[in-house]
Amino acid sequence: MPVTAAEQKLTIRALTRDDLPAVVAIDAAIEGRWRRNYIERRLASALREPALHAQFAACDAKGLAGYILARVLEGEFGRAEPALRLEMVGVRPDARGHGSGARLFQALSEWALRRGIRDVRTSVGWQGAGMMGWLAAMGFKLAPSYILDLGLDEIAPAPLGDNALTIPAGHGPGGEIDFGAPQANDNERLALERPEVRPMKSEDLQEIVRIDHAITGRDRGSYIGSRLAEAMELSAIRVSLAARFDGAVIGFVMARADLGDFGRTEPVAVVDTIGIDPEYAHRGFGQALLRQLFANLSALQVERVETVVKASDLALLGFFQSMGFAPSQRLAFVHQLGAA
Repeated sequence: MPVTAAEQKLTIRALTRDDLPAVVAIDAAIEGRWRRNYIERRLASALREPALHAQFAACDAKGLAGYILARVLEGEFGRAEPALRLEMVGVRPDARGHGSGARLFQALSEWALRRGIRDVRTSVGWQGAGMMGWLAAMGFKLAPSYILDLGLDEIAPAPLGDNALTIPAGHGPGGEIDFGAPQANDNERLALERPEVRPMKSEDLQEIVRIDHAITGRDRGSYIGSRLAEAMELSAIRVSLAARFDGAVIGFVMARADLGDFGRTEPVAVVDTIGIDPEYAHRGFGQALLRQLFANLSALQVERVETVVKASDLALLGFFQSMGFAPSQRLAFVHQLGAA
């Protein structure tokens, strides 16, 4: 396709802190509300961890014409290979239709390929016809994953005390192995086997990496360590909990609180990593972890919790559904870079 004169005048460069006012203004024109705090936090994260963020600006004679922001997924949602999560893209209203979005996505794709990243992933509410049309034009397809979510006002709140955890009657999905749902007829034992659930500490890292390796078969120490460091530095954004029992760490959950990408209108927390030591499976410890997570997130005024599960992972799907999660109104998309 020939390059238009408007496209020739576009300059693609890295997004900088000085672009913040222009990004906020373009975003407000798209979303119908001001989200300066969210965007400022996104840019600050990129400056703090530049290797994990790709952010580009498209400029024309009037200034910033558009932007694109993405973050590297290292091990979230059980991934074995890195991917990019497309979080924001926007074009100034008077600059639309001149290829700005395509040029920005091309820059993002080239950045990813240079780093051996082959997948770009994102999610959009099913009502977002305009955004889905742009994703289709860029070559995105529906991903083989489900997005599940749960409104925190739909569940009974758990207290915030050290050990004040409630475990519901009943049992988890059959065949569930790694995520702690109890077996049938375990209610009396569960009453006596409540773990201590508390914020994750740096000294928990070795045991958490061990548990994760037992579940995934991979050493993901670098990923877990970086997310733990983020949780300790930014406790209002990332919430990470560890469960202790018999004097040892036996499980963990990691989530990040966010308001922002592609049409979200309420604070949402995304559960991206959870694990229970296989030796302690089927004893309700995964449920205890999530219930305490829900309580902590409610204290942060987060209204919904979301996660992404592969369609083939029936055990994990069953576990989250047993906790009240249901299919979200958002759809998962993927673009495989370099695919024919």
